Formats: sequence, C-alpha cells, structure tokens
Amino acid sequence: MNSELFQFSTITVLLLMVAFYGGTYLLSTRLKQNDGDADGFMVANQRIGLGMGAASMTATWIWAASFYAAATSGYTYGVSGPLHYGFWGALMILFIYPFGRRFRELAPNAHTLGELIHARHGASSQLILALSNLLGSIISLMVNLTAAGALVSVLSPLSFQAGIVIAGLGVLSYTLYSGFRASVFTDFAQLIAMMAIAVVIIPAVLFAMGGPAVMVDNLSNLTAEQANIFSREAFLHQGAPYFVAVLAYAIGNQTISQRLFAVDESHIKPTFITATISYGAIVIGLGMIGLMALTLGVEPINGNMNNLIPQMVSSYLPPFFIGLFFILVIGSLSSTADSDLSALSAIMMADVYGKNIAKNNADPKKMLLIGRMTMIVATVLGIILASFSLDILVMLVFVGALWGAVVFPVIASCFWDRVTNKAFTWAVLSALAVFCLVRFDLLPMTGVLAIGVELLASIGAGVVGGLMVFGFLGKRLGVAAFFIAAVVVAWIGVGTLREYTVLLSSLTAYGVSTLVCTVISLASNERFDFDLIQERVVEYNKPAADELKGETVAAR
Repeated sequence: MNSELFQFSTITVLLLMVAFYGGTYLLSTRLKQNDGDADGFMVANQRIGLGMGAASMTATWIWAASFYAAATSGYTYGVSGPLHYGFWGALMILFIYPFGRRFRELAPNAHTLGELIHARHGASSQLILALSNLLGSIISLMVNLTAAGALVSVLSPLSFQAGIVIAGLGVLSYTLYSGFRASVFTDFAQLIAMMAIAVVIIPAVLFAMGGPAVMVDNLSNLTAEQANIFSREAFLHQGAPYFVAVLAYAIGNQTISQRLFAVDESHIKPTFITATISYGAIVIGLGMIGLMALTLGVEPINGNMNNLIPQMVSSYLPPFFIGLFFILVIGSLSSTADSDLSALSAIMMADVYGKNIAKNNADPKKMLLIGRMTMIVATVLGIILASFSLDILVMLVFVGALWGAVVFPVIASCFWDRVTNKAFTWAVLSALAVFCLVRFDLLPMTGVLAIGVELLASIGAGVVGGLMVFGFLGKRLGVAAFFIAAVVVAWIGVGTLREYTVLLSSLTAYGVSTLVCTVISLASNERFDFDLIQERVVEYNKPAADELKGETVAAR
C-alpha cells in the first residue's frame, strides 16, 4: 500500500472544482425567477414534485460527515458499524413523516417551523427555535466547508484554506440567485451523480482489494465485538448516540423542515419513503469501505480517520476513479451547504424579519434582499469558522443536543393544547443547561448526582421511544412505549450510563426538556385553539403563489 495519498496537480483540482461549480451554476440559471417572489425563494411555492423532493431530501441528509463518519464507524466497530450509521439515519428521515404531516396540517402556508411556533406561542419561543437553527446551520455549513478544505489539502498541493474558500464561493454562486429552488434543482443532479459514482467506487475498491473472498478470509482479523453484528459496544458508543442525535436533527433542522413545507402535499409520504431507502443504501455502502480497511489491517495515515476513505480510494484505484471520488465528496458537501444557506436565509426572512420586524406585513422584495445578504454573511462566517479546523464530532454532538432540547416541546406544542410559551421556553433553556453540565464534565458524575442524571437520561430514552411509537401508532401505544423504555433503561443503565458521556448527556437533554415542559404546562389552565395557527401563518407573496398554482418545480 502507498505510504502517501495520491495527489492531483493544482491545475487538475481547480479544473475539477470549476467544472463542478460552473456546471451547477449553469443548471441554476435555468430556473425562472420572479424578482418579488419571496415564497418561491424560501419554499418554491410549495410545489416540489416527488422526484425532486425525494432527491433533495436524500442529498441534504447525505453530507460530507456521512462519508467520513460512516467509514470510521465501519473501521472502529466492524460489521455492525455501517448498519448503525446508515440504518438509524435512514429511519430518522422516515420518523419526520408523521409529525411533518401534522406541521403541514396546522400551517399549510408555513416556510419554517419557527413560524408555526410563533403562531402557537409567540416571539420568545419562536426566537429560541430560530436561534438554535441559525447556530446549527452555521455549524453545519462550517463542517461541510471544513471537509472541503481537508479533501482539497489531502488530494492536491492546494492549502486547507484554499479549499474552504473555493467551496464556499462555489456554493454561494449558484444559491444566491434562486435560493431554495436552486438548492432543490441542483440537489437532484448532485444525487444522481453521487449514486452513480458510489455504485462504481465501492465495488471498484472491493475488487481492487481482491474481491469479497479476500474480505471474508480476513474477517478473522476482527475482534469478537467487531465481528458481532449485535455488538453491545457498537450500539452504546455509536448506534444509540447517533440514533438520539439524528432524532433531534429530524425535528430541529430547518433544512429538513424546509423541504417538508416545500413538497407538494400529495407527495409527502412517497417522498419520505423514497428518501429513507436511498439514504440507507448509499451510506451503508460507504461505511463498508471502512470495514474493508479494517479487515485488511489498514492504518489511517497520521492516525487521522478522515484520511481513511481518500486513503483507500487513492491506494487501490487509478486517477480517473479518484477524480470521480473527488466529485462525489464535493457534491455531497455542496448539496448540504447550499441547503444550509437556504435554511439560514429563510429563518432570517420569515422568523426574524417577517414575524418580528414586519409583523406579517413584510415587503417581499425587502425579504429577498435580506435572504441574499444572509447567504453572503453566512458564507463569510462559515469560511472563517472552518479555517480554525475545529473538531467536527464535538460540534455535531453539541448541535444534536441543542436540537434535542427542542424536540419534545415542539412536538407537544403541535398536539397538546396545554403547552404554554413559558413551558416551551423554560424547557429548552433548562435542558441546554443540564446538557452542558453533563457533556463537558462540569460536575463529577459520581454518587447521588450520577444516579439522578442517569434517571433523567432514562426518562429521555423513554421520550425517544415513546415519540417514535406515538408518531406511527398513536397516543396510547406511545405512552406505553415511554414507560416501558424508561423503566428498562433505568433498570439497565443506572450505574452504567455514566460511562457513556455522549449518550448520557443527549438523553438527559430529552428528559429534562420533557419534565419541565410537562410540569409547567400542567400547572396552567390555558387552552389553545389550533385553528388559530393557520390564520396566523401567511404567504408573503400571494400574487406570485397564485400564478404558480397547479405548477410544479419538477416533473413528478
């Protein structure tokens, strides 16, 4: 095996990136643009068809971290690693569906989840959700630009910072004009490219290694835990924390809810089912590259797990395939980065300006200006933050907990008429405070304190299980699942969960937010009329929406 990674020349890498971003920009210019169409800029007038919707959902969910983390999971945990990463992520796409239908039912004209919460509770709760989404999307943008910088610096003589700048400006170039519509339109092309290249790259690496027989013969190099498809260590360290984190992403991530509000209502169910299957197949396949490396005893260069996939590709494949791989990763990170820019612009346009400054009397043209300025500022900020090369996993876990704190309050607010603005606000703030104490070891996890936190985490586990069952099977079974899951995890986890800090802190955020939200809501006699939400959430550009009635952004 080569001791160093293959590198393209500077000219070759620049040509690859110019070809990719230039082609993407030309695709985006084919979109018709109404200068005053704010609704089209944010949610494509809610006319996205099945094909575009499913492709965009899948491409957005598959980002640069999916490549590296899936392979790392396979390399670290063996046979079950890729399954944990791909299966739970796919399941979370499906999980959004039942709650997404409720969101659309309550606010058919919404552009962001924050607008729905504003109509339900008012400004403070909405701004908490909006700020969490702003922070999360900025971090997500930073992560994708960081991955671009790492890829360029590994496979070319160009610097890490050069890769960040090129990717940032490239994504901005085609998203700035048409906003969300450009993101969805280019997502379709990017996903087709990703699927085609993945179908070529993964088998090519496998057969270059000697084929399935060599991989099977070397399974003896795995430890007992790595060879066990039901590995307890893999589940507690990888599967469970990831399951909890992506559940939070499913509800709190504006890039996902934006697509939920944009898809034609008649296509919501098939869109989510298609995206679930597509995501699982691609990501599990990418994770298998890590498992291949493990069976052959490959050591990541410089001990950096992010080098694993480039190392495997460059060590076993010719330059043409490495070029395809380069485009594959650039496409995946760009499809999510442009979604982050679209999400950030929608939050500033609708949540900040539309609801809190213009008070539902917004000027569509001014909204578009705000949206585009947001994209420019976010890109600059993302480039600056990415240049620090911060720990990606730490940032992802923090964002997961940030959104985990809002999951129960958001869902409860859409189904339970007793949830108040006070309950929502204090639930989120309390959960974030306790999460930080646990996740960053600000207090020693010993004695009575540790037991108390583990019991809170057990409640959090019950919430996760209960919400899953409630979404698909209804209230009674959901409540039963909550109690069963909470009791089982408490029985097994007290005395043990403290050893798994990431899982413990994430579950604690769920548990605390649920307890605080429930207690404060029960103490209030307020009742909310859900019909008011539809009256309070409006389209910002009614004429443009009427002109497009009956049309779709893409062939269904």
